[in-house]
Amino acid sequence: MKKTFAATVALTALSGTTALAHYGMIIPNDAMISQEDGRSVQLEMSFSHPFELLGMELVEPVSFTVTHAGETTDLLGDLMAAQIMDQPGYTLDYPLERPGTYVFAMEPQPYWEPAEDSYIVHYTKTYVSAFDDDEGWDTELGLRTEIVPLSKPFGLWEGNVFQGTVMLEGEPVPYAEVEVEYYNEDGEASVPSELMITQTVKADANGVFTYAAPTDGWWGFAALNTAPETMAFEGEEKAVELGAVIWVEFEEWDD
Repeated sequence: MKKTFAATVALTALSGTTALAHYGMIIPNDAMISQEDGRSVQLEMSFSHPFELLGMELVEPVSFTVTHAGETTDLLGDLMAAQIMDQPGYTLDYPLERPGTYVFAMEPQPYWEPAEDSYIVHYTKTYVSAFDDDEGWDTELGLRTEIVPLSKPFGLWEGNVFQGTVMLEGEPVPYAEVEVEYYNEDGEASVPSELMITQTVKADANGVFTYAAPTDGWWGFAALNTAPETMAFEGEEKAVELGAVIWVEFEEWDD
């Protein structure tokens, strides 16, 4: 069925939009892996405009890890080069040996964006539940910036809300701006206006934001802040945008 998004988002404070938003992406084949699904999860990593399905080059990340039961493992050497949205990206087939929540996280190389006259660094993560065990669903990794889930980041129905706290340097970010975008994986979704491709919500005074997804599928949340330091580009110091990105899958409600 072709999905057409209109103004049907509930419990969300919309404050503006930005077309062609960039997202670091970690997309598993499923956010909830059961015994019947096998004993591994397949992941795709990219840097993209997810609604428009426009890929950009993802060079080898600075780091790629998985955290489970309090232990973090370096997986950078296990990534396999691949073409995703017709651009260089990576894949990984990761074995799931024990039940619980696995948190995959990526720190990319800084990306120069001429249109914004700044560098972009998106600390990206996603959560996968293995074998019907949700232990660890609210794990905080201690990344430089991240969205810590207040709603379980899997097992959500379409229409449910997702809540998270925006963290920067270990502290909540009051009134942080969070961009929200749908991964239009099959290319069938359309919008009545480009203003609805990327929606924007603001966190409250405690850094907490709320969003209700109007349809099933993968939704990306990117909390954007400016780093205190700059980086040089062609002899000039430029701003660095720090993005805390989380990908959350919402399930179809079949009644």
